[in-house]
Amino acid sequence: MTIRECYAALGGDYDEVLGRLRSERLVQKFVLKFPQDGSYELLLTSLAAGNKEEAFRAAHTIKGMCQNLGFTALAATSSVLTEALRGGDLAGGEALLPPVKADYERTVAAIAAFKESAGL
Repeated sequence: MTIRECYAALGGDYDEVLGRLRSERLVQKFVLKFPQDGSYELLLTSLAAGNKEEAFRAAHTIKGMCQNLGFTALAATSSVLTEALRGGDLAGGEALLPPVKADYERTVAAIAAFKESAGL
């Protein structure tokens, strides 16, 4: 699997991020770091604990990383979640979690497949 194929699998825009970062090596470097970020776990634990501020911060961080990396699908669903949490709607945030979870899992699975196929 190439990095371009990875982006297709995760619902991203490879050309957009390559245009911004200007190096396939840099794109690959930041893509491979994404699963190591703890924001998704923080989002889950914060929602479960009812911590609106932490949940908002985690969702906002995920949204920003995804926008920067061109992870279009996850950026869209996490953006909707971020806006619900920005308004303090914890119940609405919890209701919006399933699409974020699905997109996150698809993103991480595509990155793992890329990493494995590239022998990294």
